[in-house]
Amino acid sequence: MTDFPRYAIYYAPPADAPLACFGANVLGYDAFVGQDVPFPDRLVADIPDWAELTQDPRKYGFHATLKAPFALAPGIGEAGLIAAFDRFAATPRAIPVIAPVVRGVGGFIAIVAAEPVAELHALAQECVETFDPMRAPMTAADRARRKPETFTPRQAEQLDRFGYPFVCDDFLFHMTLTGRLPPPRGAEVLARLQADFAALALTTLRIDRIGVFRQPDAKSRFRVLHEANLI
Repeated sequence: MTDFPRYAIYYAPPADAPLACFGANVLGYDAFVGQDVPFPDRLVADIPDWAELTQDPRKYGFHATLKAPFALAPGIGEAGLIAAFDRFAATPRAIPVIAPVVRGVGGFIAIVAAEPVAELHALAQECVETFDPMRAPMTAADRARRKPETFTPRQAEQLDRFGYPFVCDDFLFHMTLTGRLPPPRGAEVLARLQADFAALALTTLRIDRIGVFRQPDAKSRFRVLHEANLI
């Protein structure tokens, strides 16, 4: 699975949407153009090590994972993936609508759904199952790197089945805003990001578009390759 390029199926808001601008500015990277963007001046002034706190999620761009990064299986080309992606997007389905909030999640901070949304879980699982046949098999080294001993038995089984442990009932919609933070920093940063996010006045969010993100090699960041609206 560590072969490159790697692809992922993510939710990402439109490039010109206020939420997309918020996420790009927080992470310091715009995955639509593949370029760094400056952090907000006030954020860096208040938290001088902000670049370090966001180093990990910057690699992936602002997104929510639907199908975790994978290399293509033998015989599957990029054009085939895009064609399958377009068919998936064009399949009618209920469009999930969430109430987005900023919360701490497992030591990092992310935008999540305030309450579970059945349509969102269904979309994520459909995405996982549809694109899994296009995923290259996980190698033993990749499995070890995931540290499966730290997972629940169900998560370890899902890792072996889908190449990623946090699917099915373990799926959590999240748009990551920071790397893992020690508790003293977490409370400070959470309060700041909650206040900044509140300024968007975003009370509902339609998960009505998806994108193929591509990472050409291990040293590169993910970038939007292709996107489509859901219907």
